[in-house]
Parts: sequence; C-alpha cells; structure tokens
Amino acid sequence: MPKNNNNIKIFDTLVSRTKIYLVLIFILLGIISYLNNKLIIPSILIFIVILWYSYFANNKRKDEVSRHLQELTLNVNSAAKNSLIHSPFPLIILESDGNIIWRSTKFAQEFAEIEIENYVIEILEKINQTIEEKEDGKIESINEAITIDGKDYEILGEFIKSGGKDKRKNTKKKYMMILYFVDKTEENKLKKEYTDSKSCVGISMIDNYEETIQQIETEERQQVLAEIEKSLYDWANKRDGVMIKSDRDKYVYIFEHRYLDEIREEKFEILDKIKEISTQGRVQMTLSIAISDDGATDREKYKTALATLDLILGRGGDQAAIREDGKYQFFGGRTTEVEKRTKVKARIVAHALEELIQDNEKVMIMGHTNPDVDAFGSALGLYRLAKTLGKEAYIVATTEGMALEEILKSIKEEEDYQDIIINSEVAENMITENTLLIVVDTHKQNYVEAPSLLEKTNKIAIIDHHRKSADFIKKSILTFHEVYASSAAELVTEVLQYTETEAKLKTIEAEALYAGIMMDTKNFTFKTGVRTFEAAAYLRRFGIDIIRIKKWFQADLETYKTIIEIVKNTEIIKDSIGISTYQNEDKDANIICAKAADELLTIGNITTSFVIGNVGEVINISGRSIGDVNVQIILEKLGGGGHSTLAGAQVEGKTIKEVKKELLEKIDEYFEEMES
Repeated sequence: MPKNNNNIKIFDTLVSRTKIYLVLIFILLGIISYLNNKLIIPSILIFIVILWYSYFANNKRKDEVSRHLQELTLNVNSAAKNSLIHSPFPLIILESDGNIIWRSTKFAQEFAEIEIENYVIEILEKINQTIEEKEDGKIESINEAITIDGKDYEILGEFIKSGGKDKRKNTKKKYMMILYFVDKTEENKLKKEYTDSKSCVGISMIDNYEETIQQIETEERQQVLAEIEKSLYDWANKRDGVMIKSDRDKYVYIFEHRYLDEIREEKFEILDKIKEISTQGRVQMTLSIAISDDGATDREKYKTALATLDLILGRGGDQAAIREDGKYQFFGGRTTEVEKRTKVKARIVAHALEELIQDNEKVMIMGHTNPDVDAFGSALGLYRLAKTLGKEAYIVATTEGMALEEILKSIKEEEDYQDIIINSEVAENMITENTLLIVVDTHKQNYVEAPSLLEKTNKIAIIDHHRKSADFIKKSILTFHEVYASSAAELVTEVLQYTETEAKLKTIEAEALYAGIMMDTKNFTFKTGVRTFEAAAYLRRFGIDIIRIKKWFQADLETYKTIIEIVKNTEIIKDSIGISTYQNEDKDANIICAKAADELLTIGNITTSFVIGNVGEVINISGRSIGDVNVQIILEKLGGGGHSTLAGAQVEGKTIKEVKKELLEKIDEYFEEMES
C-alpha cells in the first residue's frame, strides 16, 4: 500500500503533458500484451523504464529552472537595492509613529538645511486623515501633496505592515512606509501659468439705457456717457484687459484669468463708481457686469457671459456676477428696486401666450410649493383666459393649509371650479406633449408644485416677479419675468388686459388677483408703482368685494396668539434687526412665520425681521425689511430668494438652532460686505 502511494506521488510530480504520453504508452502496451501474451513481461519492464526516465528528466528540468530563478532573484534584489540607494528622487523609509528608519543620499542632499522632521509629521497627519476618511479604514498606496521650503512635492509610496503598535495610536498596528518625494514645482508653475494665461470674457451693460438717458438733459448726455466709458476703460486697463464697445449700452471685456481673483476681492468697485457719476436731474446710473470663465473657447465663454447677464437683469440689475465651473457668485445688487418697465413687453407676451394656448390641446397652471394667494390668484386669472379661448384647463395646487383656506371656501361655492384644482399625481397622468404648462410666481425648477411635470412637456411658459436665481427653469419657450413688478398677480392682470380675446373675469377671479397684489405689497405699502395701481384699478371694474378680500387675510384667535408669542420672544441684534423662532413643527409654519415677520415691522426701531419655523422636513425662514437692509441678499446665501424687502428660504437637514446660528453668520457677512 505504501508503495502504491509512492508511485502516485512520483506520478503527480510529472508535468501534465508527460502524464498524457505515459497514459497513451500504457494503453498501447496493454493492447500489445492482450494480442500477444508473451509480451506482457517485456511491456511491463519497458513501461517501468519509461516511467523512471520521465521522472528523472522532469526532476532535472525542475532543478535547472529553480537555479535560473534563484540567479534572476539575486539579480533583481541587487537591482532593487541599487535603485533604492541611488534613486533619482528623495526617498525615505519610516514607521507610522514617525521613526525614520533610512533615508537615501538624494534625500539627505535635498533636505540638508531643512528640519525635515516637522514636515514628516505633517505628511503622517495627512496620511492618517486619509485612512480615517476611507470607509474600511485601510489604505495600500500613498499619494499626497506637500510644500517644503517653497517647493511642491508629490509624496508617493506604499504601506508595509511591520507589526507592533503605533506609539501615537495604541489601538492600531504599526506600518512601515517607503515614500518617494517627486518635485512638482516646475510642473505646477507651468500649469498655473497656463491657467492664468487663459482668457475670461465679461460683458458690461448700462441698466435701462433708453429710459435713463431720456431723463438726463440733452446737453449733459454726452458728458455723462463719456464719463461712464472712461471709468469702464480705466477699470479694464488696470488689469491689462481689452474693452470694446459693442452697442450703445454694452461693452465686451476680455482679460487674463490671473486677474479674476483680484476682481473678485475688490468686489467690483466699478459698480459704485458708476453710481457716483452725478447728473443735474439726480438720475442714478447703474451697471450690470457678467464675467465668465465657463467654456472651452472664447466664443463659448461669451455665450455663457450673455446667459449670466440675462440672469443679472432678471435679478434687477445693478450688480455683477462671475460664472466659473457652472457656479455663480454675485456682487452688489443692494440698491432699492424701482419701477423700470414699459407696456410693450406686456403686450408682446400677452399675444404670444394667447397663441400658445390656442396651439395646444390642454393647459395646466401651477405655482410654487405651498402656494399662497398670489400664486393661486395668478393661476385663476390664467385659467379664465384658457377657458375663454375654449381650452381644457386645470390648476395644479395643494389645497391643504391655512394659506388658501379662506379663498378656497369662496371658490367651493362656485360650480365652475369643482374639478379644476388637481394634485400633482393626477396632473402627471393627464399631461401630454400637447399640454401647455404655465408656471406662475416662481421660476425655480425645484420650487414648483410638481417638478416632474417639467419633464413631461417641452411647452413651458413662466410668469414671475422674483429676483432670478441660478436654479431657473431653462427650457421655457415663453418667459415674462419682471423683477420690478409687485406680484405675479400684477403681471397676469397686465397680460389679461392686452390679449386680443377679452377674458371676462368672474368676480371671484378678479378678487383672487387683487388679493395677490394686496398680499405681496402689504396692502399697497411695499414695492408699488404706477403699474401696480393701474392693475388694481382694472380689477376693480369686475365688482370685487374689498370686505370679502380683507376677511381672507384675517387670522383666527389661536394663530394670532401664536404670532404674538413669536413677537414676544424676539431677539434684537444690530439695534434694528429682530430675529425670532417658532419651535412647534407645523405644516402652516411658513404662513405663521411670514405673518410674524410682518408684525415685527410694526414695532418701532425694528427695520428688518427674520422668523424661523419648522415646516416638517425643512426649516423655513421669512425675512422682511422696510428697505434699509436687503433681506434677499442675506437669504440667498442660505439658498433662498425673493426681493430686497421680502424674501424667504428653506433649509433641509438642520435644526432651528443651527439655522439661526447660520443666519446670524450671514447677517454679519452682509454688513461686512457693505462696509468694505
């Protein structure tokens, strides 16, 4: 039995090809022996001889291969040692506790006059931080950057377990690291020079050129324009840029990227310099500037600069913006908004919207999430226009909550509105490619009542009055965006006035539009212009009941008590800014916070108010101002928006305490920017 095991082991040592040959020989000898019994003994002897020879030859071949491998390994080890000792890069071997085991000659020469131990500690801290950030806590290779004595180095290497425990981190095993220091100084200089030499494209535009220039005396116009141009050219020449006048009110500015940070740090002082240009008629000139570093070519950068300029004008002008890597950074925009509109655009939009409605089978109108009276009133006005043109129309809105509670009671009394208000789920099932989707009182794609509807149709129209943000709906085919309007209801009323087909509003629809204007202007107190009162006068012709509208805005006793409690807990900062919180989680917290913020402005010495409340999964902030502080700029830093006197924001994933702390920081930033 042992003999058989030895034979098997001998057989196993043979290579697979030899085994095949032996099996074939064995079969052939077996056949020969079967045919001639006299050859059995010779066949067995022959097979044993062949088997012995094969085993002997196989072992000899293995010995030769092993000897060659040993010689090769010795050569490789010798080469590896020589490579380590004579490495062209500074090389160091150290343990994870900072103990330096060995350093190459190049390393000693490179850092002879430097206390390298401090940098080694810095490298180890970076490596340990990288290990902690990895989910499994393990790292095999090292790739870190460090600056040593003004030179940039890329640290490359690998970990080797050396056993024991780290003196600094007793719970972790000690590692040995082989680190190469690759000098990247010249390469980084070349990269920086390449980046700095790339061009940026800017566009400067005089705001409302036609209207403003007409207010200046004829003999003074050329002098004012010459002073504006001189200021712009001087500003461009400071940074070796080229500025070219491309239109009466527009200038194209090209400069190197190396000056972009400098322009950013000075916060576009040219905006204030233009406003300081005095005129006899006390007309204030303002400027809008868009700069883009977004695009592979100058032509692409020019296009993105134009798009950025449109965004600035949608925010009211008198500001600058830098677009870089798809992100926007805004500067300025602190002047009080004044009415700067003509009726021409309203007429053009009215006719275009009328044609769009006629060209589509169905019309859906939606506002922002948690719609208020302005959004809902605007939707009702456009619903009447669509029905007048004989189209099937629906309003996509959430009907729960106190914002629309009173107006919905009045709506339910009318038979015509029983099935026109639908939720987002129903709207998704009903919308088709031949549906015109009209968005009112917002232009943000993530703030609409049903964002999914934006993907269901390419026929989208927008009517909004809020300052434009970077998150705007990009694929609209018609946009009526007037930041100087008091409300979306005012814009919708103008559209209704100028359509060729007269839309005969029902009394309840006119009242809803009027209520929208009243709400956003705080009873015609804030942000009202001539056009605001013209729209209100038009709506009064439909026999609206002012008393009923007033009742829509009345709060019940419990809500009023809540508002008073919020006001009572107000904290005053910077002598005139009131900040309060509403701690209860409430689906109507946004309405309560808004009313409390309005109430705070009725108190003496409070010129600005912020109220923070918990609306389910988000924290809501309502900001109000009588004009001294631009609440829109402050809340925009928190992802919100609105107007200089009325703005809001919603913050996710944070507590009221955290949001309040962040709001206080943004208020401080705002005043620091104002002082600089």
